[in-house]
Amino acid sequence: MLSNLGINYDRMVMNILILASVLIATSTALVGPITFLGLLVANLSYQYLVTYKHSILILGASLISIIALVGGQFIVEHIFELRTTLSVIINFIGGIYFIYLLLKESRGIK
Repeated sequence: MLSNLGINYDRMVMNILILASVLIATSTALVGPITFLGLLVANLSYQYLVTYKHSILILGASLISIIALVGGQFIVEHIFELRTTLSVIINFIGGIYFIYLLLKESRGIK
């Protein structure tokens, strides 16, 4: 699809999404997985708890983060038999969720 300026809009959007993913991955690698976990937990709590009350959102985000950390440690210990770290699991699942959020927002899907 071409716009009025002769720019291939779909290609431009895909390039920007790929660039955003690479930049987020780089910043996550530099800052650390726990900060990335905080970003993901905040988005998950906004998505699943349809409210704007911060008291409920903070409680929900706390519970989601506890479940994510305990569940991730369970996966590391029992499925991967301690051959990987929890940060790898957090980054992998969080990266998939972040790409889903980017694609959802670019297409306008609710």
